[in-house]
Amino acid sequence: MWTHYYNVTSLDQARELLAQFGARARVIAGGTDLIIELERGMRPGVDVVIDISRVPGQDDIRLEGGTIHLGPLVNHNRVVGSELIAARVFPLAQACWTVGSPQIRNRGTVAGNLVTASPANDAIPPLWAMDARVTLASVRGKRTLSLPEFYEGVRRTAMQPDEILVDIAIPALPSNARGTFLKLGLRKAQAISVVNAAAVLWFDGDVVADACITLGSVAPTIVRAEAAEAALRGRVLNDERIVEAARLATEAASPIDDVRGPASYRKEMVRVLVKRALAALRTGTERAGWPENPAMLWGPDKGRVAHALPMPVHHETDAADTVVTTINGTVSTLYGAVDKTLLDMLREDACLTGTKEGCAEGECGACTVLLDGVAVLACLVPAPRAHGAQVVTVEGLAQPDGTLHPLQQGFIDAGAVQCGYCTPGFLMAGASLLDEHPHPTEAQIRQSISGNLCRCTGYYTIVNAFEKAVAAIDAAR
Repeated sequence: MWTHYYNVTSLDQARELLAQFGARARVIAGGTDLIIELERGMRPGVDVVIDISRVPGQDDIRLEGGTIHLGPLVNHNRVVGSELIAARVFPLAQACWTVGSPQIRNRGTVAGNLVTASPANDAIPPLWAMDARVTLASVRGKRTLSLPEFYEGVRRTAMQPDEILVDIAIPALPSNARGTFLKLGLRKAQAISVVNAAAVLWFDGDVVADACITLGSVAPTIVRAEAAEAALRGRVLNDERIVEAARLATEAASPIDDVRGPASYRKEMVRVLVKRALAALRTGTERAGWPENPAMLWGPDKGRVAHALPMPVHHETDAADTVVTTINGTVSTLYGAVDKTLLDMLREDACLTGTKEGCAEGECGACTVLLDGVAVLACLVPAPRAHGAQVVTVEGLAQPDGTLHPLQQGFIDAGAVQCGYCTPGFLMAGASLLDEHPHPTEAQIRQSISGNLCRCTGYYTIVNAFEKAVAAIDAAR
């Protein structure tokens, strides 16, 4: 997939490499889109990957002078778990919670969501509605753009080949403002938006002083429903006004027909989502349903960069090049795997076939492993990312004496193993959950396995297996 792979230890190194390689190079943080695009040949001419995922200090979320700043390594789960984000820019927290699954949210970054520039990406509408700005950097200097300036079309941005996104700045909403984000997908998790919408209202008493409504997945880029906004300004937000604004919002949409839904359906869903969003903002119930203490599967460091490399590493596609990693507690030196995914390296080079390939595009969860303690999808992680890292696979769950992990035993006792193909992924996600929440609620159990598909429809017995595992752990104490 690439001929050169650089694990860097600073953004300065990344900028220098971008200046050297230009359009041949791509920066990777989470890689949940990029890996698939490279495997499918969708990035012709790109043969250099610059990995910034272990650069210290770039996953910070901080408040400075009324503006919240996100570093380029802030992933979706970091946003979901941030009290600052939930308190001051809540629509972004809602959007990030709807992205993928815990494994996807542990790798995919907000910056990557912006750079990918799909009109269906969930983080863009709330950031657009809250007037976020992005800072791009290169060896030539820095520049800051608004999102309307940043986006130029479907998957097209103003970013130059030698630039990297280094900061996302979001004005914190004042006390008189409320916002929300709603999404329509074809399933509860792992769903690309059919339609999404963000609405932010600024109030002066009962009167709407200002409004911003942004719509996703209904035009080549994110669009503002300006006619709907105008209908709200200076007026009380009553039922009649909400119905009219929702109707006007459909005029901003120019959707296409595709496999997720026809254009006519999308336009109608714009009306429905905007109406629901405005109704929730009127009653102050936009936070209803927000999960408390959700399952993150992000390990003891809560998804922070905690295993930085001591020095940069350059991997070159060569049979003699090595990835040196610790797998299930044993240091392994693997040759000729630097241009593979972590999934392929584990199966083909480490000969650990418990990790399964179900889809190879992050949809099924069968390849879930722990990378530096964090649950991730091995099919979307480059093998060189494991250099100097800790990897745990399903083979590493049992004790050295052969005693099964309580969840493994729970699967046996509950009859949760059917064809068995998906089981390793469920076990790895579940083991991570039990480390994080020793007494999980049923909601947390279901959240933890929302990214794992069982085609034998075995979910009820799988949930039962979790309950049996918790009981066994308690009994052993």
